[in-house]
Amino acid sequence: MNKNLVLIGMMGSGKSTIGKEISKKSILKFKDTDRLIENFEKMKIRDIFEQKGEEFFRILEEKIVLRTIKLQGQVIALGGGSFLNKKIRSEVLKNSISFWLNWKNNVILSRISNSRKRPILDFLDEKEIIKLINSRAKIYLKANYKISCDNLNKFQVTKKILKIYENQKNFS
Repeated sequence: MNKNLVLIGMMGSGKSTIGKEISKKSILKFKDTDRLIENFEKMKIRDIFEQKGEEFFRILEEKIVLRTIKLQGQVIALGGGSFLNKKIRSEVLKNSISFWLNWKNNVILSRISNSRKRPILDFLDEKEIIKLINSRAKIYLKANYKISCDNLNKFQVTKKILKIYENQKNFS
């Protein structure tokens, strides 16, 4: 059975876009855990945060992500905060091949600056967002592979990840 290919990184790093491309070019089904959470709750993530709180969201996220990871042969885009959860991180590292989509801070800032979809950023200024990016990067570094996405288009990133994944799954 094929191991899961898991994409991690900051919000705005392109996990969903790259995940869909990988799915098109492979036999892996695509799962976006943020979409799974929204479908389960029948609410947008922003609304879950506003109406039920971040703690509720994180508990639900853990359940849904752990359930999703149990199924093999998928490309999974994790929400930006998922990999910070020790249980999720442990399962990802044990049962999947993980890729951190890494970008320079200014690229992430420009990609997320006007997004209303990201409630965690509502009360942060640019300095605080950079601090968040840097603190998460320390955890994201634990992924199996770091993909530097600067100067690459989505097709180049996809090709790079698939090449590594194909080589790794044969040795796992």
